[in-house]
Amino acid sequence: MFRSSKIFVIVLVVMAFATAAYAFAASNTVPASNAGEGSAAIGGYAVTNVTYTYSTANPSQITFVDFDITPAATKAGVSLVTGGILTDCGALSAGGTHAHCPVNVSVLSADMLRVVASD
Repeated sequence: MFRSSKIFVIVLVVMAFATAAYAFAASNTVPASNAGEGSAAIGGYAVTNVTYTYSTANPSQITFVDFDITPAATKAGVSLVTGGILTDCGALSAGGTHAHCPVNVSVLSADMLRVVASD
């Protein structure tokens, strides 16, 4: 008799947990959303006609970097120091093919030109 009571209690506890789990699962609502996957080729940009403008007050400081970029881009950023933060070039002119980027970097610390662009 004790054994059948014990089994009855165990079955009752299992059913209680199953009912609770069903109640939690039944009450979840998830908003509709979109998902997808795809691929496309990523092309590069050609950067030409790079010029640097130096500060008239302190010629050891680079104040602007200008360059032409093809194909046209909508955004561009530059860095003149390895590991440096990109500086936003702002609106590109000439239909997105010329960048005039404000920088404030000493000539001694400038060790590279990194250009990041997107369309």
